[in-house]
Amino acid sequence: MEAIRKQATKLREQVARQQQAVFKQFGGGGYGGSDNMVTDEAELMLHQKLERLYISTRAAKHFQRDIVRGVEGYIVTGSKQVEIGTKLSEDSRKYGIENTCTSGSTLSRAAVNFSRARLHMEKERGNLLKSFGTQVAEPLRAMVMGAPLEDARHLAQRYDRMRQEAEAQVIEVSKRQAKVMDGNGNPDLFSRLEAAETKLQDLKSNMAVLGKEAASAMAAVEAQQQNMTLQRLISMIESERAYHQKVIQILDHLEGEMASERQRIEAPPPTVETPPPPPPPPTYEEVNFNSTSTSPMQNGSSYEVDYFLGEVMFTYNAVSDVELNLSSGDYVVIRKVSNNGWAEGECKGKAGWFPFEYIERRERVLASKVTQVF
Repeated sequence: MEAIRKQATKLREQVARQQQAVFKQFGGGGYGGSDNMVTDEAELMLHQKLERLYISTRAAKHFQRDIVRGVEGYIVTGSKQVEIGTKLSEDSRKYGIENTCTSGSTLSRAAVNFSRARLHMEKERGNLLKSFGTQVAEPLRAMVMGAPLEDARHLAQRYDRMRQEAEAQVIEVSKRQAKVMDGNGNPDLFSRLEAAETKLQDLKSNMAVLGKEAASAMAAVEAQQQNMTLQRLISMIESERAYHQKVIQILDHLEGEMASERQRIEAPPPTVETPPPPPPPPTYEEVNFNSTSTSPMQNGSSYEVDYFLGEVMFTYNAVSDVELNLSSGDYVVIRKVSNNGWAEGECKGKAGWFPFEYIERRERVLASKVTQVF
């Protein structure tokens, strides 16, 4: 009996040492919120790294999803703005082409210029929205729903489940050790304890391999998330910056055109040259003067001139039978000029008197103009 008692005490001390070693290897702070398993330092660091990676990739995934939702909302709103702006452009173009204003075409030209600039700006806005969709939203959406992230998360979750199973196995080993201590050397208890310890070691080995694999996959996904998200944000900023630069150029050009049209409106109206008042009608002697004579009259009422051509600068409507109707642009043959400002000549086959100040002498005239006189 004494020998059996000594053997039991020795076994009890051995089991206690094994139990302490097991609890030392699987310490507290388990992945997934478990705090009952004592692990070694390497496994604990791996577990904590996986926790950080899991939190980081989850936050990045949510951020990517927020960007996608924001960009999609911006595209929807921007598309409506493009539609409204295009309609405004069409209305402005229609007014500029079809207006019937009688006081000038300044507003018509301004409306056409505004229509062209607005249509150009809306096309640039459409290109911006398209780039947001293809260069920002689609790549991030693909990454959020992509296989690498899901595969890495599955590995981390498998590691978590295996760690929980190892924790449960530690408890099982502890129970087997207690039974061995109280079993008075029962061989079955020893064999069951050995089997539990073997299973625990296998779980620990597999858990270490799976943990490293999961950490590597999660780290790769985290790096990809960081790079991809940053690149898409930079691309979005560059596209929007280029859009605003083009819009500024369009607006600067439009402002110049509008300012020019405004100057047309605000400028004082051009002075219209009015014809001088006609002189008193020719005297009776002048009317009955021999048109073929080139000698000066004795009373000095006319003077000798050579025949010459003159262009009518102002329209003149005759008020008597001896006067000649003239239209601006006509050519007349002037045969005599009176001292009182009247001239006698022929235009379009008719002869008569007219105010000499309405005529401007022409030295050189096209032959076609000369034929119009006779």
